[in-house]
Amino acid sequence: MKAKTIVLFNHKGGVSKTTTTFNLAWALTTKRKKVLLVDGDPQCNMTGLLLGDTFDDYYVSEHTRNNNIKDAVKVAFEGKPAPIQAIDCYNHEANENLFLIPGHMDLSEYDSALSLALYSNNAISTLQNLPGAFYQLIRLCADKYHIDYVFIDMNPGLSAINQTFFMSSDAFIVPTNPDPFSLMALKTLKTILPRWKAWVERSREYFTDASYPLPDTEMKFIGEIIQRFNVRNRKAATPYQGKIEEIKTCIETEFVPVLSPKGITYDITPLVNKGLLKDHCLAEISEFGALLQKANEQNIPVVALTKDRIGETGSVLEQMAEKQNRVAQSFNTMAEVILELVK
Repeated sequence: MKAKTIVLFNHKGGVSKTTTTFNLAWALTTKRKKVLLVDGDPQCNMTGLLLGDTFDDYYVSEHTRNNNIKDAVKVAFEGKPAPIQAIDCYNHEANENLFLIPGHMDLSEYDSALSLALYSNNAISTLQNLPGAFYQLIRLCADKYHIDYVFIDMNPGLSAINQTFFMSSDAFIVPTNPDPFSLMALKTLKTILPRWKAWVERSREYFTDASYPLPDTEMKFIGEIIQRFNVRNRKAATPYQGKIEEIKTCIETEFVPVLSPKGITYDITPLVNKGLLKDHCLAEISEFGALLQKANEQNIPVVALTKDRIGETGSVLEQMAEKQNRVAQSFNTMAEVILELVK
């Protein structure tokens, strides 16, 4: 079975995109799925989360320095007469089912050439292999490690590279914060994302003779995540409640109605009937607080923390363990939704 690719995308920054992707990918590995993370953000935050103290050594060691997303597709972008090949992906020390294509801080250097390739309508034949290059790398690496799901961590922006990653996806999730800027971002995305999908469907025929043709993917909306807010009495604090409801309303009355006629949504009715979902909101997740620091220190996600790993005692431990359990339940539910929808 071909690996399914999922992106968590919002061109608004500060929505805990990388942290959420790490936790969700890990949750799927606990369900006996092999997951490949792809760091498509030049900030390399995902790579830093997994590699930890070995991050610097990875990029200077003779054995690993070329095993990253930029150098792996360099032959296509430099027009060299050599095919893209799978790299040796990083395998997480504490999770044999979790792999990574590391990022590169200079990845954005490819954006201008890729932008020209996307909109030249193949008038410049030397660029025809670029739009499908990242997908080719991901596919080869997924095949090499028998991957079930791929998660691409994208940078916040509407760049040509992000458009390429999006068109490589079978499904996408939109992470949000309960603030006015997330609402603005949703209104932009409901225009941009259908446009990106339309471009792929319109352009596939122009790239049929390319060494790396455009992927045949569906790019369907799974749902939104609302996160990074404070809690009082196990509910979102009063200042956030209104914005949470506004985001949910925007998704159900504006976002989905625009995407659905264009074939960019799943029918979630069966999941609602099963009790997995109430609407397209996959989860409401408050600030991780001290749990995130504990997890980052150990290069694992919050869902992987145990009482021993939390390293506290007494009431502090119990409070943190209770919060960690709620977080793990949220990500477990999201993993179940993905298993039901993205097959």
